[in-house]
Amino acid sequence: MRGPANHGSLRECFCLALFLLLLADVISAQEMEPGAYSRAPVGTSYVLVTYGYQTGDVLLDSALPLRDVSINLHSGSISYGRTFDLFGRQANIGFFAPYIHGKARGTVFEDVQDAKRSGLGDARIRFSMNFIGGAALSPREFVKAERKTTIGGSLSVIAPTGQYDPNRLINLSANRWSFKPEVGISKPVGHWTFEVAGGAWFYTTNKDFFGGSTRAQEPLLSLQGHVMYTFKPRMWLAVDGTYYRGGRTRVNGVLNNDEQNNSRYGGTFSYPLTQRQSLKLAATKGLTARFGGKLTTFVIGWQYVWF
Repeated sequence: MRGPANHGSLRECFCLALFLLLLADVISAQEMEPGAYSRAPVGTSYVLVTYGYQTGDVLLDSALPLRDVSINLHSGSISYGRTFDLFGRQANIGFFAPYIHGKARGTVFEDVQDAKRSGLGDARIRFSMNFIGGAALSPREFVKAERKTTIGGSLSVIAPTGQYDPNRLINLSANRWSFKPEVGISKPVGHWTFEVAGGAWFYTTNKDFFGGSTRAQEPLLSLQGHVMYTFKPRMWLAVDGTYYRGGRTRVNGVLNNDEQNNSRYGGTFSYPLTQRQSLKLAATKGLTARFGGKLTTFVIGWQYVWF
């Protein structure tokens, strides 16, 4: 029977859980991407600067003596993307770099524990290509072309470029590579556009985890859907939803009871400020969660587009 002498190890379990959740929710926050497989003219470039805020409760294994766990995350990011011609098809590449300030709080037995971190998160690269209905078109050809259903694929890569210290359980970097292949379809019907995409995250092993341990994670399956209504060019509203399952972790070969089975819903609004600038607002909320963060997220972004 374990007594109070193990409070230190339980505090470590608390920190480990928060580490996993901070990282998982930063990644999942990028999963709702309306318009990811929509058409665009070749030569289109954009810069997007965003601020995001996440807050909410965290659901943990009931066998752990942890309660009242919550997190607050502030993040700023800058993204750059460009559409180009690849073998006659529309292709796009984008880069995403975040800065994160996070705070977590929870109770272990009767002790309230806090953790704070600030610094660079892991950078992300995404390549996509439309296979059907996505011919590479110049801006002039694009304006005259009929809107068609497009089917495409993408590969997202998260590189271990963020702040990491193997002597800390909570880090802003996962110290591993993550890969997500995905297939998506976008179907326009008048002013409406219907989108669905499915993929999975795959992870390499962190061989320099806390205390010289190794940490591995099983694939995390994801599915997202969007219904968009376009009022006029670059002014649209989308209702978004996402579901993800899996992602159990192993530390030194020991399987943890942390499989995710979560869903989120939200909305995105784009408003043109000028011919080249637009404002984007997004909000999402956890709908169901077996393990992980049931969080509310708010994002505001400024986008500049040029040809």
